[in-house]
Amino acid sequence: MVQSVETLRELLLARAHDDRPALRAEDRHWSWREYVGLAAGRAATLHGLLDPRRPPHVGVLLDNTPEMALQLAAAGFGAHVVVGLNTTRRGDGLLADIRKADVQVIVVQDAHRHLLEDLDLSDITVIDASTHRWRIADAPVAAPAADSLFMLIFTSGTSGEPKAVRVTHEKVSHPGHYLNERLGLGRDDVHYVSMPLFHSNAVMAGWGPALVSGATVALAERFSASGFLSDVRRYGATYANYVGKPLAYVLATPEKPDDADNPLRIVFGNEAGERDTVEFARRFGCVVVDGFGSTENAVIVSRIEGTPPGSLGQPFPGVAVLDPETGAECPRALFDEHGRVTNLDACVGELVNTEGMGQFAGYYKDEESTAERMRGGMYWSGDLAYRDADGWVYYAGRTADWLRVDGENLAAAPIERILLRHPAISEAAVYAVPDPHSGDQLAVALVTTAPISAREWESFLGAQADLGTKAWPRFVLLRDALPRTATNKVLKRDLQRAGVAEATWTRDERGTAYRVTV
Repeated sequence: MVQSVETLRELLLARAHDDRPALRAEDRHWSWREYVGLAAGRAATLHGLLDPRRPPHVGVLLDNTPEMALQLAAAGFGAHVVVGLNTTRRGDGLLADIRKADVQVIVVQDAHRHLLEDLDLSDITVIDASTHRWRIADAPVAAPAADSLFMLIFTSGTSGEPKAVRVTHEKVSHPGHYLNERLGLGRDDVHYVSMPLFHSNAVMAGWGPALVSGATVALAERFSASGFLSDVRRYGATYANYVGKPLAYVLATPEKPDDADNPLRIVFGNEAGERDTVEFARRFGCVVVDGFGSTENAVIVSRIEGTPPGSLGQPFPGVAVLDPETGAECPRALFDEHGRVTNLDACVGELVNTEGMGQFAGYYKDEESTAERMRGGMYWSGDLAYRDADGWVYYAGRTADWLRVDGENLAAAPIERILLRHPAISEAAVYAVPDPHSGDQLAVALVTTAPISAREWESFLGAQADLGTKAWPRFVLLRDALPRTATNKVLKRDLQRAGVAEATWTRDERGTAYRVTV
């Protein structure tokens, strides 16, 4: 793995006289010389607004606009810290994020100004991104180190309130070098960035690698499945990053004979289904590399050549599956003749970086959550997994995705992988609902691309030899879409909160037949 201790300031200053293209958005474009110069002026402007007695934190409430890209670079000079505010947060939740991150100044675009109305921001300066007069000046004098704080990025909040992850300079420059080397990216590439730049995937897998190599960043203000291919062609994009379900959304658009006629070479991201990565590569004539990681960036698993179906890949050195109760390494998974794991209770544990924090720099002003992650000097991810005899890792969901049905422990992710074998199912979210007697009952929310009957569903489940009888969903909800965060993670707590009163099909407790209930 590439080792780097560069700061973002050093990378920016190295591009200050580069006239190659740096940024494109719609019909506008900027060279690296222009981009660095404009960002320096913003850094100088914001430096003059900040109270030196308070943390120098600037919140940005922006879509993937040129201003957002400039604000990232402005913070890269090291005189202040940028705080990525989630544009899908509202009211007290948004205010809590602002206060938790000690924001002094907020840069907001017109489309999101209403989100700040009625919030108590009396001690915070709010800047309108479109009308503010930014200075033309050199960047403030600063001497950030590789481990200096560059950005605060909030977690998705799928399993609790969002936490502010401390992102240092090296936490952007290091993955930039690593991905460029691993994926074969260079200065002649065009990085298409449609994932939100307030999140780690776009910063570390889109913007950061371009800054390292001097490549071009082409922005989409928001991700659009229908606009993806036309954007790739318009910008000449050779690389794109994703997190969550964007590949599935693009694949759901009508296929055309010339889809592979595009400049895209490689796509990198996290959490795509195996079927989607294969189909996307075929349809659009590119290579798709899917990995596993998180904003904290302490546990990494890479899908490499030879990765078995359903596996995340091989873990980085030091990453193990440990029993959260005992701290011992879990035994390897055992499979029966149908491919079903027979020792799920024993082999499923938590993915842990046994060598320490990795690139995790802690949560901002949240020592309790940081300590919880770093139990015993090791990083506990909160992600469940198991490994086979050859060491391949299989995802089992978050710790909240552990169900107990009729006295048997079940993990959500393996069941979801089986359900996604049905050609008409594009998304599946398995979750627990309370059993009135004891434990849980299993529910699943499905998004389909074609009609499925209850009888066909029963027949499909019966044909899956590796699906245990207790893993058959009790309740099935057919939905047009699943509730998601801005970074495309399923909000299962919203599904649980909604209950199963509107279940499309229900299975009798001891039977296999499904009856229509809605």
